Amino acid sequence: MLHYTTYTNARSDQWVTFVHGAGGSSTIWFKQIRDFKKHFNVLLLDLRGHGDSKISLSQAFNSKYTFNSIADDIIEVLDFLAIERSHFVGISLGTILIRNLADRCPGRVQSMVLGGAIVKLDVRSSLLIHLGNTFKSVVPYIWLYRFFAFVIMPNKNHKESRHLFVREAKKLYQKEFLKWFKLTAELNPLLRLYRSVNVDIPTLYVMGEEDYLFLPPIRELLKNQMNATLEVVACCGHVVNVEQPAVFNATTLGFLKNRTN
Repeated sequence: MLHYTTYTNARSDQWVTFVHGAGGSSTIWFKQIRDFKKHFNVLLLDLRGHGDSKISLSQAFNSKYTFNSIADDIIEVLDFLAIERSHFVGISLGTILIRNLADRCPGRVQSMVLGGAIVKLDVRSSLLIHLGNTFKSVVPYIWLYRFFAFVIMPNKNHKESRHLFVREAKKLYQKEFLKWFKLTAELNPLLRLYRSVNVDIPTLYVMGEEDYLFLPPIRELLKNQMNATLEVVACCGHVVNVEQPAVFNATTLGFLKNRTN
């Protein structure tokens, strides 16, 4: 089972589950814990192979990861803790896993906060993935990860986010990175499905105004999503919860407090 950490609040029966992105870990939420645990029960997860989540024997021999199998890891923790429903907060690839849960198990997802959300791959992000597939077997994975981090988060004010994710990515193994990278083959058809199917779950997108790869598709998507709203954070890149934690926390908590029924 995934490694997890909980912070319980005796005054609340509401849970908020945080899902990090690829290469990160639950430590990326360190600027959220203090504010959120004042109002909610908090669940932090390390996705398989990340942080303190060790790879099981069956996973070690599994040559392919899927978004369904990784989302099932999250459900396993919810079941173990007897959490029937939760609000979910995710960043980057974690937003895709949350959307997967919303499609497959809508009764478990009370609301969604999707930071740095990925809903479509444009020409530049598709080229980035193509380059990764070309060189992933011939160069150390951490070189690729540093390159991806710089392309996605290029500005000086993105430096903390870049360093945080590269630091956490160093804890992965080359084979584990390759398994996660192979998930990119699922991305285009999966994201196309998500754009065409509107889920009846309250959703807040929190995007940095400098998230040039992923913000434009969100603006386009929201023209057709009735249950979703967008908050654009000024002077901010892809990892909004790290770069602008005060704005992220206030915006997200305001959204969640209105959806606690």
